Amino acid sequence: HGIIIQSGNDASVALAEHIAGSEDAFADMMNKTAGELGMTNSHFMNPTGLPNPDHYSSAHDMSLLARAIIHEDPTHYAIYSQKEFFWNGIKQPNRNLLLWRDKTVDGLKTGHTDEAGYCMVSSAVRDGMRLIAVVFGTNSEAARAAETQKLLTYGFRFFETQTFYQKGVELAQAPVWKGTTNQVKAGLAEDLTLTLPKGQLKKLAASMTMNPQLMAPIAKGDVIGKVEVKLDDKVVHSADLIALEPVEEGGIFRRVWDSIRLFFYGLFN
Repeated sequence: HGIIIQSGNDASVALAEHIAGSEDAFADMMNKTAGELGMTNSHFMNPTGLPNPDHYSSAHDMSLLARAIIHEDPTHYAIYSQKEFFWNGIKQPNRNLLLWRDKTVDGLKTGHTDEAGYCMVSSAVRDGMRLIAVVFGTNSEAARAAETQKLLTYGFRFFETQTFYQKGVELAQAPVWKGTTNQVKAGLAEDLTLTLPKGQLKKLAASMTMNPQLMAPIAKGDVIGKVEVKLDDKVVHSADLIALEPVEEGGIFRRVWDSIRLFFYGLFN
């Protein structure tokens, strides 16, 4: 609460030392997580965000971090929408002014240094669509709230979200070699949902490719192909296709026969 709601640097340091033993060690953990999230334009030197020449990030990277926070732990994320909490009998208000102005806003985090200006990462949900807005470098608390509100208003007015494929649903079948069956069902581990400018969703086209030499045994959840969604021949999203069921290794006759078939398949392909 001290970090999320009140932006307490002391709370950030205390948490870092408790988890990692030191601020430097915690910064290493931050950088490892950033890499796992694809935050390629970020590098962290401390848990507080205080200025350092080697401490930096981007609006896009902050949106990736926000998305992970929102989706990976909904119980934890609920703290970001709390308007205040009491510590030692003192009311500590949330610095995100939009929580009082827009009931659809439920997070996330404000920040400020002289070098970075007044910054905010915010998120809101309207009619089932969630948007994340990131603002850096404004000159006041009021300005960062106003600019964030403009971005959210624009996004909800001119963008729409649609789920094209649901997780766990069979989308295709992939050929299998040397297994008890010659095909395996393919699908997605997570829903494939896209947010695009209104009117663009109907122009999307999806294509699926499978690994042409899938060998049994195959475990449920193994990556066996890829789906790509294109808009005007440009890939706007791609996701791994996974096996929705296991395939056991076939008997000796099946394995020998498929080895012969694979030999000739390789000659002509």
